[in-house]
Amino acid sequence: MILQSVLLGMVIATFYGALFHFWRGGSLIRLGLYLIFAWIGFWGGHWLAGLIGWEFIPVGQLNLGPATIGSMVILAIGYWLSLVQVESEHNSHTKR
Repeated sequence: MILQSVLLGMVIATFYGALFHFWRGGSLIRLGLYLIFAWIGFWGGHWLAGLIGWEFIPVGQLNLGPATIGSMVILAIGYWLSLVQVESEHNSHTKR
């Protein structure tokens, strides 16, 4: 894959992460988390589509369709997992 395709993919994945942060809100740490999720999902979707030979919305060497789907899936799963709140040991003893 050429450098231009990698850069275009990073820009698009960053846009997806930033757009998700704009939609769901949160702190600067959440923005970083959403960007990482978007990058992982984007390149994971692109890689998986290449592995199984699935082409959907190709843009040069970039397989944009599966990359977008992968990014959205990982962003949704990451957001859902980030909503889990761990109850501390201290709070569980005081409630008894």
